[in-house]
Amino acid sequence: MPVAIISDIHGNLEALKEALTYIDAHAIETVYCLGDIVGYGPNPNECVEIIAETCAQVVIGNHDHAAIGLTSTEYFNDFAKISTHWTTNNLTEENKDFLHGLDFTFATDKFLAVHSTPSAPTMWHYILSEVDAQHEFKYFDEKICFIGHSHFPIIFNNRAGFTRAPEVKLEADDKYVVNVGSVGQPRDGNPRTCFCVYDEEEDSVQFVRLNYDVNKTREKIIKAGLPIFLADRLTKGY
Repeated sequence: MPVAIISDIHGNLEALKEALTYIDAHAIETVYCLGDIVGYGPNPNECVEIIAETCAQVVIGNHDHAAIGLTSTEYFNDFAKISTHWTTNNLTEENKDFLHGLDFTFATDKFLAVHSTPSAPTMWHYILSEVDAQHEFKYFDEKICFIGHSHFPIIFNNRAGFTRAPEVKLEADDKYVVNVGSVGQPRDGNPRTCFCVYDEEEDSVQFVRLNYDVNKTREKIIKAGLPIFLADRLTKGY
């Protein structure tokens, strides 16, 4: 059965609802989340509550970790610092408790899931290149490591470089690092929400891109008093 793997919702309720509508319409029963439920966006509580109710497994992301005071914002840019402070002040205690209870990784017999990297899940490093990916392959035994964090959908292969193809058939003897992209704040120049569907039987990964009401989210960000940059970037996908 196929499963959906979502990440980096960042308080974007409209994008999350669109993704889950697609998942439900395609009878995908299992959803996993790779973290950064909050940060940047205007609906952190609603997104945490939906993820808590919907997802079979959830890992914590750096913005989740920062919002509950466990990761310093020293190295965040100014927009991330402002939004983290706002998120911390607006999250309910119940939702903070949920974030506190999340682990950095989880694994099945087929894949490892982590927000950042398998080599250092607590350090919030990025996998941005073939060199980065090749370093990471030795840190997991599963066929696939699903990640988020960079908001950039891409599949790295331990033998054949990388691909940004919308659907990839996996080779039996290879290993993969799959960045599932971002539901709530895509940064690959495409503003449509992004996540992936992994079909274990078909041994394939498909990236799903969907339009959502980005203007509604943009208006909410501005109304909340968050930086207008965080609103405008959603319309461009950067």
